[in-house]
Amino acid sequence: MTEVSSLTGRLLVAAPALTDPNFDRAVVLLLDHDEEGSLGVVLNRPTPVGVGDVLAPWAALTGEPDVVFQGGPVSLESALGVAVIPGGEGPLGWRRVHGAIGLVDLETPPELLGPALGSLRIFAGYAGWGPGQLERELKEGAWYVVESEPGDVSAPHPERLWRAVLRRQRSELAMIATYADDPSLN
Repeated sequence: MTEVSSLTGRLLVAAPALTDPNFDRAVVLLLDHDEEGSLGVVLNRPTPVGVGDVLAPWAALTGEPDVVFQGGPVSLESALGVAVIPGGEGPLGWRRVHGAIGLVDLETPPELLGPALGSLRIFAGYAGWGPGQLERELKEGAWYVVESEPGDVSAPHPERLWRAVLRRQRSELAMIATYADDPSLN
């Protein structure tokens, strides 16, 4: 078995040629990545469903837009909370993923976590890959792997995140941000 170097906490940015409609222009934050597979959430798929409509106790802690995001095509009936908690140690009910980014246990009373949260997003479902599946997709060029920043989790304009993440890269990836939505119109 090949050793897998963890990409936990990094972003997967969909290459323009990725044809899966679930991941067209997607920016995925990897929450777990090891030899058993990968799990992440799509950061730029807001839904029209308000957080208050499905998880009212958490609504006051979410940023704008205060809607549920579609985290991926797997387990759409489940919810994940991803937050930025500035400072050193996070409170109970929170697991650090990378830097200040972590997973919130949505079973924890929100009033216990609220004072520590810098930002919170709620995701319905997640993106998942079996053992070796993501590595194959990376070799095929379906994804670009880049560093995440805490602000990616709470981007106020998630529809612009794909271009913004690419534009900030210090490589030829920055040019991909200018790639037309429909290249046949060029």
